[in-house]
Amino acid sequence: MHPSASRNPLIDAFKGLACAAIVWHHLAFYGPMSDIAQPLWPGAVAWLYDYGRMAVQVFLVLGGYLAAASLAPLGVARFDSASVLVTRRFVRLVVPYAAALVLAVLAAALVRPWLDDASVPGEPSLPQLLANALLLQDIVGEEALSAGAWYVAIDFQLFALTCLLFAAVRSVPGLAPRRRVRWAQALVVLATAASLWGFNRDSGLDMWGVYFFGSYGLGVLAFWAVRAPRATRWLAVMAVLGALALALDFRLRIAVAWAVALGLVGVMRSPAVPAWPGMAALQRLGQMSYSMFLVHFPVCLVVNAVVGQLWPQSPTWNAAGMLLAFGLSLVAGRQLYEQVERRVPSWTLALRWQAGLVGTGVLVALADNFP
Repeated sequence: MHPSASRNPLIDAFKGLACAAIVWHHLAFYGPMSDIAQPLWPGAVAWLYDYGRMAVQVFLVLGGYLAAASLAPLGVARFDSASVLVTRRFVRLVVPYAAALVLAVLAAALVRPWLDDASVPGEPSLPQLLANALLLQDIVGEEALSAGAWYVAIDFQLFALTCLLFAAVRSVPGLAPRRRVRWAQALVVLATAASLWGFNRDSGLDMWGVYFFGSYGLGVLAFWAVRAPRATRWLAVMAVLGALALALDFRLRIAVAWAVALGLVGVMRSPAVPAWPGMAALQRLGQMSYSMFLVHFPVCLVVNAVVGQLWPQSPTWNAAGMLLAFGLSLVAGRQLYEQVERRVPSWTLALRWQAGLVGTGVLVALADNFP
């Protein structure tokens, strides 16, 4: 009997660790607090600045793993309508995303007069607001309103691509059930190989899901390895995909995704759940990781501005500010999770929040230009 992918304590713990790493990477990367605090934590700040972003690969692999669990646990589509699933996914992503962007627009307007830093988004334009609301900002060349906006767009593209792939195989007439499974699994392997060996080597494609499908596809294969009576065949496929990808062009992000996917198979096939220290706290953080990922950027902007005004040259106070920003991000993430993300989403709610985002941006732009 294999562990369920839905609300699995290990999956939640992995999400919690990755979420914390991303927030601390952004604390090291954006705003002046990390520059001032750096003498106190030189190694930690440098490591978070350079390598903290690698935690995104954990989310990509887990995203593929969970997509396989919901879309095709046995290797063939188990859903009725791809369009319904893709639409539902868009709504579920966009409702808390738009709420967080409203906060990001307001936070940027609040701190702009006092925080002179490249991390502060400029005054939003209407095309920029619309592009961000529709997850198209990078594709159409508009600046993102928040640090995590790009990932939400990529997550949606990857889910839609995977859903359409399984639906396409199901639509082929005359295939026997066993052959249909093999076709679907072969297509996932080919798409993963194309991304790892080709698309991911062209940084100009990083606004498209195909650039990231290598990591996501490794997650899909990891789920099938966990579900298989014997994982040997799937582990061999994953080993070849990753080894050739790194031999062609060594990329640390791919090495991390490969290691995470292979490790995930081993951990999830184990009958016992590791008793890690702080496991319960990591699980709670993992459950609300999407909300915290979305909302931490405006929180960090405001804390950066306040600390920069009060203690602009104090390493101790700026280090304390980084800790405070992380703690407040936890609080804000919990509120967004409880008040928005956990509620049953609908198109009406999604459109309401998107309209609120555009309206907030327009009001902010008018206020900034009012003489």
